[in-house]
Amino acid sequence: MATRRTYTSDVITNAIHQVEAARAAGRRGPISAVARELNLDRRLLQTWVTNARTHAASAPLTAPSTHTGVDPVLLPDGLLHCRFCRHPMTAVFTWAGLVYDCPPPCRRPVLNATAVATAVGLVVLRHAAHLVPALTHPKAASIAAGHAHRLITRITAGSHSSDLRITWPTTRPPQPVPPGHLDLARKLTTTDPQRARTVLRNILAGIDPTTTATEAVHADAAHLLAPLLHGRAAIRWADYAHRSLTHLHGPTDPLTLTAAHTLAAAHRQAGHHQSAYHLLRELADHLSVTAGPDAHATLAVRATTALVLHDLGHHHAAHTLLTDTIDRHHRAHPGHPATARMTAHLDRLRHHHTTHPDNISPGAAVNLPAPVRA
Repeated sequence: MATRRTYTSDVITNAIHQVEAARAAGRRGPISAVARELNLDRRLLQTWVTNARTHAASAPLTAPSTHTGVDPVLLPDGLLHCRFCRHPMTAVFTWAGLVYDCPPPCRRPVLNATAVATAVGLVVLRHAAHLVPALTHPKAASIAAGHAHRLITRITAGSHSSDLRITWPTTRPPQPVPPGHLDLARKLTTTDPQRARTVLRNILAGIDPTTTATEAVHADAAHLLAPLLHGRAAIRWADYAHRSLTHLHGPTDPLTLTAAHTLAAAHRQAGHHQSAYHLLRELADHLSVTAGPDAHATLAVRATTALVLHDLGHHHAAHTLLTDTIDRHHRAHPGHPATARMTAHLDRLRHHHTTHPDNISPGAAVNLPAPVRA
């Protein structure tokens, strides 16, 4: 009678990860293929994979407890990177639940998102618990993970959820910016965005975006960098630029107002429509005073505010505001191409109303920017 082989947990885990990688790569019959490669019984490997799926499905995947009423917290966008392909990892839903994964062709094993958030959250609590609001007692590590970007520059993930390398921000003071680098970055933003990002990150090396700039060059560099980024990273640098320019030049300076528009755009791109709406409302009020209620810049911001209202579900309010803005822009700036662009947006809203009548709702009450009649 043949002796029955035994397998260590490392062998089992490695085999399951290879099946996941084969499935992610689109290979046909991943279990059979991996079983042949590892000289395993296919039925035994199938049992391991099935048990792993069952365990993952029964494991808690939401970071905070449900009674807190708080949404699950993941790491800030762009913070977690893969050690193998060097690219940022993103959170996705799979049969194993919510995991961190890399885009093809990287075939690394996925990481349980909750386990990663908990591990990083414990680091945040150990080094800077004061950054985390006391929503629970004791403070939850999963909630602390959402504040990791305020303490950590980069996290590099290895082969499992506890194999994490933390990169801390430099403690050296910001270095003097070489002459011409900011002008170079400004020119590159439209012709070579990737190189522009590199130049701007070098300018901002050693800068903590949670502080306020005392040098205009750092505020300007952050303002240029924000539109080249996405998600939380874009919001973080756009907020730093707006806060710093407000401190340096005042809330109604043209540079500050432009930075406010950049911050609103970053929030809108990230889906934070409520934050974008309030920023645009405030920006429109400032422009009405500094540039005039019928200035092109003022009316352009009001048109964007209407689109954000539509994103928030306030379709009737959006239609009313955009119609009024188009009328005012046509009278104040006859022949300006922006009028046609605003009209195209209005036609799109009307088309949406026609093709999606069941999805149209008045939404909650909002305070519209008051139209100023000539």
